[in-house]
Amino acid sequence: MNPPVATASQPLALREFHAFEAHGARFLYMVPSAGIFRMDGPSVAILDALQLGPRGAESLIEELSSDYPFEQIVETIEELTEIRAIGDVNAPKQQVPNDLPPEGFPLTTMVLNVTNKCNLACTYCYEYGEDKIVDTKYGDAPKFMSEQTAEESVEFLLAESRGQEVAHLTFFGGETLLNFPVLQQTVAYARRRAAEEGKRIEFSLTTNATLLRPEIIEWLADNQIGVTISIDGPKEVQDGLRVFHNGKGTYDVVQPKIKELLRVHRTRPIGARVTLTQKNMDVLEIFRHLTEDMGFWEVGLAPVTTQDQRDYAITPEGKDSMLSQFEVLAQEWLQCALRDEHHGFSNVKDTLEEIHKGVSKAYGCGAGLGLMGVATDGDVALCHRFAGSPEHKIGSVTEGIDRDVQNKFLEDHHIASKTDCHTCWARPICSGGCYHEAHVQYGESSHANLHYCTWVRSWTHTCLEIYGALAEKNPKFLERFDA
Repeated sequence: MNPPVATASQPLALREFHAFEAHGARFLYMVPSAGIFRMDGPSVAILDALQLGPRGAESLIEELSSDYPFEQIVETIEELTEIRAIGDVNAPKQQVPNDLPPEGFPLTTMVLNVTNKCNLACTYCYEYGEDKIVDTKYGDAPKFMSEQTAEESVEFLLAESRGQEVAHLTFFGGETLLNFPVLQQTVAYARRRAAEEGKRIEFSLTTNATLLRPEIIEWLADNQIGVTISIDGPKEVQDGLRVFHNGKGTYDVVQPKIKELLRVHRTRPIGARVTLTQKNMDVLEIFRHLTEDMGFWEVGLAPVTTQDQRDYAITPEGKDSMLSQFEVLAQEWLQCALRDEHHGFSNVKDTLEEIHKGVSKAYGCGAGLGLMGVATDGDVALCHRFAGSPEHKIGSVTEGIDRDVQNKFLEDHHIASKTDCHTCWARPICSGGCYHEAHVQYGESSHANLHYCTWVRSWTHTCLEIYGALAEKNPKFLERFDA
């Protein structure tokens, strides 16, 4: 029988966690469990004492007995030990388990690349620009997905989603609307087949908005298609890098089309997706233009994926500027949340949802597991960014998933294989980051994105502070993340 904690002979020491404060309260973000523990007076005192070095339980009790009852100190030591905030000084460091997903893990989201053609020539594009990994211009894959391949993809999704009642199908490109007829046919087919299987499929798409027409907008609204618009900001920003093949800017073309989409399509929120580069770093101006002037419900911003030598790659100073502006928007988001009001900065909302649900990732994302991308010829890849890449193919919609290839991917990309991440407190949220980003930066999709470590830790800390503030001042708001 183990001796009571209060009389254990081995000294106690701090274990792995990240401490943060919010509205005068102190919290622990536990690693790797991703649980959040609000500290009371005795727990603060115990951890502060152990900051100076290992101590025996008897020594802690003696030091704190003038401020807290004996029973409360003992109970707190036991509680901190149970959540692994403290423990035996000689206990081995907790290893990162290589717990692979169970067989039969369901596919929840399929991204259908209905075309690999685009009517734009955006300088930074990962699909057609300097960092592309697939030759879509001269490659063998068809430029447009056929109706047959799209229907085979639907059957693949229905089969691989297994017992899930709801599956998600996202149309992508290239420019998605270049293959609008197949979108129409696929939605009708998928709805019918899902109903026959007792399931429901939710649809979304990403578009650059240049091809939006009244009949397309009406179809999107009538069919409750979620829409994300790729747009980078005001005219001078948008026209700097998002251009037609003749070099002409796109803002004047897309602005009225987006306005009409936002006016007509009310069945699903319309979001904007911004790619930040060194040439467009005024995050606050971009956000305000897209929400206040354009009327987007939500705006998500992401740094460009590219190699450091590109003139649009974000510099270290640029990353600092981006983070400081994200923090401004995050504080605005918090003030709105405290009043139960909406704020359109989706970056903070997405991170808070993961924090609230206690997400502790074994993988950087769901690619190759719950998320897969389908190329125009029906080949299945890790995600849409790898669609058409033979190196990242894991099957096809007609022949199914090659389980040996998938399992090898899951082993190589597991957090247990990323030793650089094993000492990072933010690994439950990050787990090494985007595979495509890693492939572009390091030539290996399994590599941890070390160039963003400091940024990720800083941003996660900011979101933890916001979460703590809501837990203290408006805990009911957090219930919306329970769904």
